[in-house]
Amino acid sequence: MRTIVYADGGCDPNPGPGGWGAVIVGPEGTIELCGGERATTNNRMELTAAINALAHFPEGAAIEMRCDSQYVVKSVTEWMRGWKARGWRTATGPVKNVDLMQRLDELAAARDVRWTWVRGHAGEAGNERADRLAAKGRRQALGLPVEALAPPPPPAPPAERTVPIAIAPDLGRAVAVAARREGLTTRAFVERAAQLALDLGPDGVAQARRLVQPPAKVP
Repeated sequence: MRTIVYADGGCDPNPGPGGWGAVIVGPEGTIELCGGERATTNNRMELTAAINALAHFPEGAAIEMRCDSQYVVKSVTEWMRGWKARGWRTATGPVKNVDLMQRLDELAAARDVRWTWVRGHAGEAGNERADRLAAKGRRQALGLPVEALAPPPPPAPPAERTVPIAIAPDLGRAVAVAARREGLTTRAFVERAAQLALDLGPDGVAQARRLVQPPAKVP
């Protein structure tokens, strides 16, 4: 299962003081990271957010990195291979922010990362939170007062997964009658019967069937 990560960064003005933020939505709770620099650019902060998020994980970790920066996502998924083949150069000159690009490439290569672009300021909670963390990091870098952010909402419980199974109409009616006789819902009755069959195994089910079925009449 992949851990969902949101990363965001920005500057105001650009270039100028900037901040970055990352939200790691893990199974044991949410982890938030942020920081900033007094003199930087928007793109450098976007890259720094992704770098710090990836560095939080051990090598081999499975991650889905969600960024609202197409510059970051396309750099990794579309452009970086060509840059590396040309010695970290584009068709027109050296790759910009090459120090951060090389660090990002190093971290991503050692982890199983799925890169996903998300639209910024579109109401996705993790992205909005990362944006607020980036603003917090910028204020920290400038030495300005920082208001405490409200704690993030707890992760939603995983949705219950069910698998539809088609059965013959006569069998379905018989199951419904048996469930009512036992004072159970049809679903609860089927779940109990399925669990019993799993516990018995194929041989046990065959033996139970022989016990409850009447012997065949000899012609």
